[in-house]
Amino acid sequence: MAVKNAMTSEFLHSAYSGESMAHMRYLIWSDMAKKEGFPNIARLFTAIAYAESVHAGNHFRAIDGTTADASVTGGGIFGVGKTVDNLQGAINGEAHEVDQMYPVYLNTAEFQNESDAKRSFHFSLEAEKIHVKLFKQAQDAARAGHDMELKRIFICPVCGHTILDEAPEHCPVCGAKKERYVEF
Repeated sequence: MAVKNAMTSEFLHSAYSGESMAHMRYLIWSDMAKKEGFPNIARLFTAIAYAESVHAGNHFRAIDGTTADASVTGGGIFGVGKTVDNLQGAINGEAHEVDQMYPVYLNTAEFQNESDAKRSFHFSLEAEKIHVKLFKQAQDAARAGHDMELKRIFICPVCGHTILDEAPEHCPVCGAKKERYVEF
């Protein structure tokens, strides 16, 4: 069902834009991390880029409705610096989504009874909380001149839930089965 309320629609468009840009930004920053000798941090950027594409896809599908042009505003961090600086950009962007953006978007979707938007915003919010923590761990390692110690990274293709080492039997956010997780 197409989103009915203009404000929720605007928030979905904005979130789609922001998640799409984060996806591309993290792929670019992954290349920089590889060049600087941080292959695991590069892999983390690539994995989380995938999670951001899951979020963007969820927002896109929640918009639904007739195909039409839209002017979209989405915040973004631009530039390529050293990996430590790129990680700070990632932390800042993810923290903004956790502390500012998604709580407001989620509350609005709840208030306006937009169930698809509510689900999409909830999925993104829960994953972004994890991303902040992982990017901080990566930055601590990079500041010390070390790569992050990682074995495996798993991303839920339904909600973007991100977890290290082993996928759970069922995603704690959306309930997807372990077999659906994508490994990086």
